Amino acid sequence: GHTVIKLRPDLAPQHAERIKLLAREGYYNNVPFHRVIEGFMAQGGDPKGDGTGGSDLPDVPKEFNYLPHVRGAVAAARAESEDSANSQFFIMFVPRFGLDQKYTVFGRVLEGMQYVDAIPRGEPPAEPAKVLHAYIAADNPPAYAPPPPPAPVQEPAALPPGPGKK
Repeated sequence: GHTVIKLRPDLAPQHAERIKLLAREGYYNNVPFHRVIEGFMAQGGDPKGDGTGGSDLPDVPKEFNYLPHVRGAVAAARAESEDSANSQFFIMFVPRFGLDQKYTVFGRVLEGMQYVDAIPRGEPPAEPAKVLHAYIAADNPPAYAPPPPPAPVQEPAALPPGPGKK
C-alpha cells in the first residue's frame, strides 16, 4: 500500500538528504524489509537483503535530535559506530524510548501505517515485503485527475409490441 513519510531535514539534514538522493536514484525500489521484529520495528534499505549492505556513498554521521522513537518514527539503521548510517532505515511499530539519542530519527509515517504493520515478520521474513517504488513527492507529485463525470443515464428505446396472445 501507499505509505507517506515526512522527512525532517530541519533536524537531520544529512540523513534526509541521503534518503532523497537514494530515492531519486531508484535505490530503494524493490528492496526488501530484511529484519522485521514483532513489537519493535521493520528494517529495510539494504539491496543485499541481509542487513550487511549499503550504498556506495560515504556513511552519514550521527544527527541525534529530540525526536523520539515512537510508533511510525523512521530512523537510520547503523553498525556499532554512531557515524555509520548509510542507506538502511527502520520504522517503529511501538515506542522504544531507549533508542532515543542512539539512532537518528529523520522522519515519521504520516499515512499508510497499516501497510507497515502488515509487513511479514522475521529475521529475515520467509517472504519479505519490498519497497515497490520510493519517490520524493515534492519532485513529482502525482497529478490530480478528477474522476470523469458519470455517464448520462439513457432510457432504453421503446420496444415494438411483441406477438400478442390469442
